[in-house]
Amino acid sequence: MIMLRNGLEKTERFNIVSKDEGVPLVAFSLKDSSSHTEFEISDMLHRYGWIVPAYTMPPNAQHITVLPVVIREDFSRTLAERLVIDIEKVMRVLDELPSRVIHKISLGEENSEADGDNLMVTVKKSDMQSRERSSIYGRSLFQTGRRLMVSGN
Repeated sequence: MIMLRNGLEKTERFNIVSKDEGVPLVAFSLKDSSSHTEFEISDMLHRYGWIVPAYTMPPNAQHITVLPVVIREDFSRTLAERLVIDIEKVMRVLDELPSRVIHKISLGEENSEADGDNLMVTVKKSDMQSRERSSIYGRSLFQTGRRLMVSGN
């Protein structure tokens, strides 16, 4: 747990939002989500075989999205190092891609269409959609015999 936490902090790209006490969990979020989102990181980590879901927080904090990593008993230092390396790879790949974050503008402005501007809105996945996708992915790994390394539950 300490290795993962320290590795994420060294990237200087994430805020650690979990405490060191209680459940063996490291939850983190992007310091700057102006170009990419936690949902994109979660999606890209799936390509490396990791299941790290992205969740929005409950009401009054729904503007915060976190990536929780539940540390199982057999989660070794080597696995933690590998996860940090894969997160760094994901961030490099995302940095090379065009931003998929669409900045939200007011829908009530009459001059947006009159000026020829494109109207853009932010679309976020709900917790249910993220959990459903994680469950489907987990089942597919189970059916193919691959071992799950990280669980979001």
